[in-house]
Amino acid sequence: MSGTTDGSKPAKLPKAAAKSRKEAFRPEVQGLRALAVLMVVAYHVWLGRVSGGVDIFLLVSAFLLTLSFVRKAEAGRPFGLLAHWLHLFKRLLPAAVVVILGILAGTWLILPQNRWPQVLDQAWASLLYVQNWLLADTAVDYYAQDHAGASPLQHFWSLSIQGQVFILWPLIFAGSAGLLALLRRLPGGARSNYRGLLALVFGAVFAVSLAYSVEQTATNQAYAYFDTRTRLWEFALGSLLALALPYVKPGQALRVVLGWLGLAAMVSCGLLLTVDRSFPGYVALWPTLAAAGIIIAGQTGSPFGVDRFLSSRPLVALGDNSYALYLWHWPILVLALAATGAEAPNLAEGMGIVGASIVLAVLTTRFVEKPLRDWHWPQRRAWRTAVVIAACGAVLAGPVAVWQTTLTAEESATAAQPRELTPGAAALHPENAPVPVAGAKIIPGPSALDNDWAGIYAPCTGDNATSDPILQGCRQEVPEGEVTKRIVVLGDSHSQQYLGALAPIAAARGWELVTLLMPACRFGAASETRNAECNAYNQASAAYVLEHRPDAVFTVASLTHEEAPFETGIPGYLEGVRPFAEAGIEIVGIRDNPRFTFNMPECVQRNGPHAPECNPSLAESLADPSPLESYRGKLPGLHLMDLSDFICARGVCPAVVGNVYVYKDDNHLTRTYVETMIPMFEQRLLAATGWR
Repeated sequence: MSGTTDGSKPAKLPKAAAKSRKEAFRPEVQGLRALAVLMVVAYHVWLGRVSGGVDIFLLVSAFLLTLSFVRKAEAGRPFGLLAHWLHLFKRLLPAAVVVILGILAGTWLILPQNRWPQVLDQAWASLLYVQNWLLADTAVDYYAQDHAGASPLQHFWSLSIQGQVFILWPLIFAGSAGLLALLRRLPGGARSNYRGLLALVFGAVFAVSLAYSVEQTATNQAYAYFDTRTRLWEFALGSLLALALPYVKPGQALRVVLGWLGLAAMVSCGLLLTVDRSFPGYVALWPTLAAAGIIIAGQTGSPFGVDRFLSSRPLVALGDNSYALYLWHWPILVLALAATGAEAPNLAEGMGIVGASIVLAVLTTRFVEKPLRDWHWPQRRAWRTAVVIAACGAVLAGPVAVWQTTLTAEESATAAQPRELTPGAAALHPENAPVPVAGAKIIPGPSALDNDWAGIYAPCTGDNATSDPILQGCRQEVPEGEVTKRIVVLGDSHSQQYLGALAPIAAARGWELVTLLMPACRFGAASETRNAECNAYNQASAAYVLEHRPDAVFTVASLTHEEAPFETGIPGYLEGVRPFAEAGIEIVGIRDNPRFTFNMPECVQRNGPHAPECNPSLAESLADPSPLESYRGKLPGLHLMDLSDFICARGVCPAVVGNVYVYKDDNHLTRTYVETMIPMFEQRLLAATGWR
């Protein structure tokens, strides 16, 4: 990965500067970087998990950056922040832009169209070094793509964090130098030194960031993983290491032992720890301290030292290409899996992916990164360097902007089709079966499909408000006129998706809706089949209902599965809704929709809407008889609804009905399709409940 003020081999420089850079070059650190990138690649390709290698990169980059700036300060040389930043991004951007352009080409050739908008958004985020924040916002979203549909640009999160720190850290160096100059003017301030002041600053950053990281990882790990603030301590640790290194002088024997122990701990981290679920909290101290041990060991002068291995030509050469290798390995892996349909590569396929990544990395370093790094014209004036950076950005921004504009235009044309061409569920109605025109485009268009979610979004206020923090996601929709009925929607995303029909019906009839929804948490009594958080949420939801006494609750009353048994009852369902029935609150339980082992719209985009693989058998999607039949007559006021005949028909469960995508992924109905079910939904709701 990146590391501009680093141990990379120097370009042609004036003799004095070249001598300084040569003395600063630490081949064992370059080998450490190579080993870390090999860990990242191997763990991604074959183990499908996090290695801790990225954390080592972050520490090493801060270590080298700090060495560079402290040398400047102690030599009395100006920092030249603007020149530093321009030089930095002139080196980083060209290779990144080449890789992103390659990813866009692979996206167009391989990935289904519904994934194009996500990749284009992430291309902008990667270019602007904010990819980590984009992923943090979607990481907490249950409806985001799972790992099987990972973005080929996802790995830019760590580069974005590095880019942000590469801007922040020089400001700390410059600010500390200014503060030191001020302190030395004060009485007794003459003894103040630069290293000591930086140690205080980075020590504070380390302590505060690590504490924040531990807290956030425990409470919101999906967001914390990509949060720059939870990673600052890793950079601070690298800076503290650079500051302390001249004063840490263990003996040769201890350095040999320390080096090998650090290497063993570093390599074993991802094997022994579930780092993808526990990082970047205190567990990330394992790989970072292991790397710190290797750096402290340094050049031992012993034939048995780990530095002999890390300073070997192959590892140092790989270290020179580590940035480009990191850039290439992830998109090659993701695109290869997408092209073959495999969940993971075998040994031979993995070797091919790694080999291709190394070849592309060497070519990128040799023909993109190195020529631009050695190009003297931009180095003579700051504005010239800025021109090179702007040109690199424009090379990527142009195609991305054009592509997004084209997709927007196509989506507008798709959405503007006459409704009679896209009847959706109405095409399955026995009394009203219009024949959709074959040439009509399927809606929603691919660029709109990912966001085709139903929902209500106003937070609960007034009488609907709750002080229970676990229910902070409470949402309400209150009609403007008289409220004729109050309904609380309980459950998970499968309850939410039916708001595409229930919310418009409620608005037309003066019903008030309140939603208490938790991702992947079907409503029912406490059960060992649910995690503790889900059980607690359901308990709080039930207490809310009994306190607020709505007229009815709406739930999903069965549970579908990817494999046999394809549909079952919900654990603890009757026990969960029994208190409502005893309190005189009506319960509406709707049958769940099928779920599959593959993404339905992507299947259509690859194979066409009529392909057998996109039209699974009804017998392998839902149970016969329905699990709802076992609930009948068990509780007063329990009303059961089944709309499966408007999702599956004639023995199959199609991906497209009436030129409308039924599903947005492998198990969630599109809002557009549910909206086409409104007349049937209303008819069956009123018939089941007897409401008028």
